[in-house]
Amino acid sequence: MLTRLRNYFLTGVIVTAPIALTIYLTWQFIDWVDSQAIPLLPEKYNPENYLPFSLPGLGLVMMVIVLTFVGFLTANIFGRTLLKTGERLVNRMPVVRTIYGALKQVLETVLNQSSNSFRQAVLVEYPRRGIWTVAFVTSDTEGEVAGRLEDDMVNIYVPTTPNPTSGFLLMVPRRDLIFLDMPVEDAAKFIISVGVIAPEAEAEIAKLPGIRRRQEKVPSQISAE
Repeated sequence: MLTRLRNYFLTGVIVTAPIALTIYLTWQFIDWVDSQAIPLLPEKYNPENYLPFSLPGLGLVMMVIVLTFVGFLTANIFGRTLLKTGERLVNRMPVVRTIYGALKQVLETVLNQSSNSFRQAVLVEYPRRGIWTVAFVTSDTEGEVAGRLEDDMVNIYVPTTPNPTSGFLLMVPRRDLIFLDMPVEDAAKFIISVGVIAPEAEAEIAKLPGIRRRQEKVPSQISAE
């Protein structure tokens, strides 16, 4: 009876903990945005001053509206001219221009819907031969770095676990990577859970319609098999 009760308890924790944590983190984010945005709203335009209750998420709605309006202004000729003028001023600041340029390029790459960054999970031998880890393809190696290397190189991001926001940038020959069919979300779950949540087996993936192994990208792997 005690074993059964313990199993029921653990099952309840497994079911409710992810939901509770998701709600908590979402609420904390909304609360933080509200605390930053609502004080910027004039008192006479704040609906909370006319209602007997607060409006959670009001700051988040304000932020979405402001960002959309900024995007609208930037899309026209006046906005583009103003943006270029501001960028020219920033480019004259030695340290600020480096930070601004890097952040702008990263955001444009990540938010670009046509970008393939972080849309492919791979296996790579790291930190030494015989030890494997899951990584994410960011892009093909280009520019001077590619010119200095005499191989088809790929930029990959190797995240740490359980915190995937930190990690390492590696430039690896394409032939040394095993491209996975699993979605990036499943690979992220595998990393965050420290390997507890295992991705689907290859046999199960092969049963899904329209899923094929990307072995043409790793010819050395095919020859080895």
